[in-house]
Amino acid sequence: MKRILLCCGSGIATSTVAAKKLETKLNERGFAGKFTTTQCKVNEIASKIENFDIVVSTAVVSQNYGKPVVQGLPFLTGIGIDKVIDDIVAKLGLE
Repeated sequence: MKRILLCCGSGIATSTVAAKKLETKLNERGFAGKFTTTQCKVNEIASKIENFDIVVSTAVVSQNYGKPVVQGLPFLTGIGIDKVIDDIVAKLGLE
């Protein structure tokens, strides 16, 4: 089971939008049951990252946490979603 941490400035608004779109896209690609998502604020990443495989953020993440960080802005704009999904799938090693 791959664990995805989605974050934004408040941990509520844009991370919720991104989480729902990510879940839908991953499920459409046949990965249902192979991942979980959790939302948080950007300033909570350091305290949570140990339990996650990847971070998807709609806000700027400048610190290196030793795990992949993917920019989640395409989930809000609708531009480049498939490319971001491809990147997340590759970084998680989903098959």
